Amino acid sequence: MWPKLVDWKDLRFGVEIEFIGGSPESLELLPGWVMSLDERQIDESGTESGSELKPPPILWADREQIQTTLTRLQEQGATVNWSCGLHVHIGLEPWGEDAVLPLVDAALEYQQAIQALLNTSEHRLLFCPPVTPEMRENFMTNKGADAVLHRGRPQSHRCGINLAAWFDMGTVEIRYANGSVSYDEILHTIELCLRFVAAIGAGRKLSADPRSLALELEAPIQGYPAAIPIPQWYQERCWLEESLIPILTPLATALVPGGEIHHILPVQNGILVAIEKSGGKLFKYVLRPSDKSWTVVCQIE
Repeated sequence: MWPKLVDWKDLRFGVEIEFIGGSPESLELLPGWVMSLDERQIDESGTESGSELKPPPILWADREQIQTTLTRLQEQGATVNWSCGLHVHIGLEPWGEDAVLPLVDAALEYQQAIQALLNTSEHRLLFCPPVTPEMRENFMTNKGADAVLHRGRPQSHRCGINLAAWFDMGTVEIRYANGSVSYDEILHTIELCLRFVAAIGAGRKLSADPRSLALELEAPIQGYPAAIPIPQWYQERCWLEESLIPILTPLATALVPGGEIHHILPVQNGILVAIEKSGGKLFKYVLRPSDKSWTVVCQIE
């Protein structure tokens, strides 16, 4: 049922904490917490590092679990860099699917303000593109996850205010925050997201100005995870990738029908192209250019 007034502290939430370093395989986890060891980040040398840590659905009253886990993580030497993000899932149980369209409308109106408050690093916008008016039109005729997914590279399918998460796990996911292992920064981010979803669930009209929005929500105005600039070598990798994607897309589609290029890396024997198919499976090929075409050197299992 929507609208419905619900105390933001009564909403269940989860948070995905991406980090580098530490010893994720050996971290002592609280009951229900999950370490996603397949979700690796990139350290300063370009090596896969760290992981993604997340709790079970919890309430604001349970937030000390986050502090306990962060302390253990930091004791292992874990930290964050430019490759890490922080994603907050808010449960929509009080409203059900009735809240999805109002949240789509709220995204269209307030997503820039939320992004500005959370100071999203420019290079992270690939992972949180905006909801568009076309998505709303599609959703009106096809109320499914596909209608609210962005079309593009696999990393950018989920919008900054991701309503496709409702169809996967009954939540709305807010993806704009930069990475952090600071308890205060993570709590500020969670509080903003909880207060925002509760306000939209209650049918409130808000300001689209970032500071005014925070004041109206009684959420923190600052104290969110800082933007971290990317190193020059990674910027150059991104430029190379963007240049090669249009060239290699036809070959990638032929190698993996229905797949999309996830990332491209220079490797010793050529260019590694990772292609993601529906379901998240990655297919990796090493390609080598010639004067007229590209040759498949090998597939990496």
